[in-house]
Amino acid sequence: MPASRLGRDYHLLWSAAVSSRFGDALRTPALALLAATLTRDPRLIAAVTVAAQVPPLLFGLLGGVYADRWDRRRTMALIDGVRAAVVAALAVAVAVDRAGLGMLLLVAFLLATLGTLFDAASFALLPSVVPPDALPRANGRLQAGTAVAGGLVGAPVAGAAFAAAPALPFALDAVTFALAATLVVALTPPTSPRSCTFRPDKPHEKPRTKGHNCKIAGSRGRAGVLWVGVRWLRGDRTLWRVTLLSAASNLAISGLMAIVVLHALEVLRVPPAGYGLFMATAIVGGLAGALVAGRLASRFGTLPVLRAVLAAQTVALAGFALARHAVPAGLALAVFAAGTSVWNSLWAAYGQQRVPATLLGRVGAAQRMVGLLTAPIGAAVAGLVAGAYGTVPVAGAAAGTFAVVTVAAWRVLRGARPEPESDPLPAPTFSAPRASE
Repeated sequence: MPASRLGRDYHLLWSAAVSSRFGDALRTPALALLAATLTRDPRLIAAVTVAAQVPPLLFGLLGGVYADRWDRRRTMALIDGVRAAVVAALAVAVAVDRAGLGMLLLVAFLLATLGTLFDAASFALLPSVVPPDALPRANGRLQAGTAVAGGLVGAPVAGAAFAAAPALPFALDAVTFALAATLVVALTPPTSPRSCTFRPDKPHEKPRTKGHNCKIAGSRGRAGVLWVGVRWLRGDRTLWRVTLLSAASNLAISGLMAIVVLHALEVLRVPPAGYGLFMATAIVGGLAGALVAGRLASRFGTLPVLRAVLAAQTVALAGFALARHAVPAGLALAVFAAGTSVWNSLWAAYGQQRVPATLLGRVGAAQRMVGLLTAPIGAAVAGLVAGAYGTVPVAGAAAGTFAVVTVAAWRVLRGARPEPESDPLPAPTFSAPRASE
């Protein structure tokens, strides 16, 4: 059976995501470098990173609510327009030497807050522009494109741009946001039966497919609307289990990433000048995984691939923990990153195929929030352990955590339905509050 074509709208959405990711890759290190020129206090410099990590946990569910209430295309375009204005203002402030640490904290927090709504709308919009059977491939190509734009292209350019002029990375980031907004606006109304409109809560919109109900699924009261995505997620046993497995995996991944630079420099003896090349192996591995994710799911099924990926990542992490030379460690890191890309691509596609169009924003936001809850814990624990015992125990603990997650996955996903049904699961029968409430 020939694979479904992704189509013009997908390529517009892909181009917008890649453009935006390239800008992120310019801005993120530039913010850290700019903070380092303002203060040498590591706590204050770390605060800029924390300011960007807190909003998804605070506002993730709320972003999902509005991704289901508002026109998703216009929401994404408007957010990118606002982000372009914010970063452009920062570029001007840097150019005239008026950017202080308080401004950096505010900008990092504001951009991350806007990003939570953008991510929820983007997750929910994708099934409207590609057929359901193409979602694994579509997500994989998104992962691949953003990996290239963010890692192979954006990261090297960021340092050179900041060295040329501190305001330049932020000015370029503003341009990428404006370009992404323009590309999203060019999207045409969807024809997929998974969504009747870019705003799925319009009760007057007639469904394009007979029997498909486009009325929004919600809950009475603001609190009910906020938590309906979590309740729906918990009600789907397989999707909830996969989300919990992601959260457990992120505990190990976050801990490993928190100490990988020290492990590379002190244990693997990677020279500082070669650290970028060492980490490039992870980018290449992630790119390879993203490109094959759709094919693997088509051939073997989503859940079997997810179980196998966890096993492969466990072996790769064990090899990384045991390695004492940069080459085998880099290869192990590449395999691990490939598995992460496959997991992320198929996890997203699996949810997009199962969740009703009217709940995609909220359920997707709940998936991301639950999956990321463990990340700060992993980073904090890894820092404490590495400070007391070195980085090798952290790498070993990461491999052990993945071994436990792998065993759990093979137990809890073995009897699960191997593939999502062709039709989305029915939405809970809640009435939707008005947008003005």
